[in-house]
Amino acid sequence: MRLTILGGGGFRVPLVYGALLGDRGEGRVTEVVLHDLDAGRLYAVARVLAEQAAGVSDAPRVTTTTDLDEALRGADFVFSAIRVGGLEGRANDERVALDEGVLGQETVGAGGIAYGLRTVPVAVDIARRAARLAPDAWVINFTNPAGLVTEAMSRHLGDRVIGICDSPVGLGRRIARVLGVSAHDAFVDYVGLNHLGWVRGLRVAGRDELPRLLADPGLLGSFEEGKLFGVDWLQSLGAIPNEYLHYYYFNREAVRAYQHAEKTRGAFLRDQQAHFYEEMRDPDAAALTAWDRTRAEREATYMAENRETAGAGERHADDLSGGYEKVALALMRAIARDERATLILNVRNKGTLSVLDSEAVIEVPCLVDANGAHPVAVAPLPGHATGLVCSVKAVEREVLAAAASGSRAAAVKAFALHPLVDSVNVARRLVDGYTAVHPGLHYLK
Repeated sequence: MRLTILGGGGFRVPLVYGALLGDRGEGRVTEVVLHDLDAGRLYAVARVLAEQAAGVSDAPRVTTTTDLDEALRGADFVFSAIRVGGLEGRANDERVALDEGVLGQETVGAGGIAYGLRTVPVAVDIARRAARLAPDAWVINFTNPAGLVTEAMSRHLGDRVIGICDSPVGLGRRIARVLGVSAHDAFVDYVGLNHLGWVRGLRVAGRDELPRLLADPGLLGSFEEGKLFGVDWLQSLGAIPNEYLHYYYFNREAVRAYQHAEKTRGAFLRDQQAHFYEEMRDPDAAALTAWDRTRAEREATYMAENRETAGAGERHADDLSGGYEKVALALMRAIARDERATLILNVRNKGTLSVLDSEAVIEVPCLVDANGAHPVAVAPLPGHATGLVCSVKAVEREVLAAAASGSRAAAVKAFALHPLVDSVNVARRLVDGYTAVHPGLHYLK
């Protein structure tokens, strides 16, 4: 089975390959094609993968290419993890927004909108090519903003594109750990959009264990989300929010922390990874060792400003191992082997949330089999969550409209309607600022 990874020179590709090395049985991936526009990055990542595969006799064969069509032809699965504009683009997204006093995070608020505006046209082109060159392939999208990009691609690929994210998986795992139950045996009642969802229950053998957590301040305050949001707020919500909702619930504090940080997250990652790729130009450098060292620092500093604002302290050691590669592998196995699995994924709504239309991509538990991912029926969201979901989905639709039409007015509308942008005039200045620094947004007229 052939897996094509778009963004194959990306830093986290070795996580996916590492998961493949541990996979056994029929229907496993035997060939990996790495595609990237940057041949130097491809070379660096291929070196890491070669060291990972050392001593593994049946390791998936790895090839690299800078030709997109060549990469897509013959693929059984396509894993899309591209970053349009690179980490320099992410750093610019953050800085333009912060200069206007609003959040510039890569998937939330103004930064997420800017990232979406320059990513959607590229993702749509990929979807069209995949539909033509690999019509039987399943596309797994990890490109951020994951829900928005998956919806853009679904207009050309239908249900054959599925979005993944590691945030809900990590949240469910943390809740299970603090409750002393097996995450493998738990059903996580999680509903929302990508980076905008809530755990409303965690059922083990038919019993919902979440009320026990919410009723115990000691337990509730002992893990990441309890420290990040505070016990009182979680008890008021009666649910555990995705960590990215910290940007909404504590927006003023988050913006202030990022404004005062020595570097934005994007700038930190840009500089850190530039050092790694530069190091890989030395043919004698230990590629896997350098990658492991860089990854550990990356994971340890994740959402550091938010945790500092909340006084949450250091991340738990169990939360430093990532997780999206496990979701991707579980998804591929369920489809390729027709092994039924329940995974939290980004898929078309199809009536799951009545407040949204059937084509809207949402993030919910799905049953996965050889025919793809099927959203599980869920209870309606409470009013406060419904309001946020509908508001942000309306913003995503304006982003899609702007990307399709090149309309500057639609882009301004997308920024202005977002809950974390507080003025139409700010929205106009954001569009001006982003088009000035991003050549990929010059299509907006």
